[in-house]
Amino acid sequence: MAASEQPKELLNPSQQLEALGLVRRAVELWVEKEIRFTPPAGSSLNRICTAAFVTLTLQGRLRGCIGSLEPREPLDFTLVDCAISAACNDSRFPPVTKAEVAQVCFEVSALTPPRLLTGPQDIVVGRDGVLVEIAGRRGLLLPQVASRYGWDPETFLDRASVKAGFEAGDWRRGARLWTFQAQVFSEADPAA
Repeated sequence: MAASEQPKELLNPSQQLEALGLVRRAVELWVEKEIRFTPPAGSSLNRICTAAFVTLTLQGRLRGCIGSLEPREPLDFTLVDCAISAACNDSRFPPVTKAEVAQVCFEVSALTPPRLLTGPQDIVVGRDGVLVEIAGRRGLLLPQVASRYGWDPETFLDRASVKAGFEAGDWRRGARLWTFQAQVFSEADPAA
């Protein structure tokens, strides 16, 4: 894939809107009533099997982010699980409250399968996400993170190493490195 190419569209604009509605409904039901939302049987997302992450922001700040790197079930069920986990089980934050739910902005990242990297020269900032594995522990950062913070490929891998619980630069000492792309869309910019 050339540096300027974006990954193939995983979800069409209608499916993107469906996904955003689904994650919002899942979190609303869970936070307000502790009821796990069951996606409708006719969901077009039920025919898609891809890894995904759900990110929550509140007033422009991260409020939770949980995902799955390997698809294990249809996307609609993956999104429900990730949304509830991002809202209630992200160890970096307290659970989202009833008062916050209406103000939370949801973002979905539908991922391509990861591929092994030989080094930072293969990373295109803004297109690629990274996964660093060291001694069985993994640190993953979505493609939009490096762009948001203005990181170069080496800094991106450093931050993924830290996320895995290691020191910046430890990826240079025998770590396994992967890259992946994501189709990212949010309530702030639906069907982008």
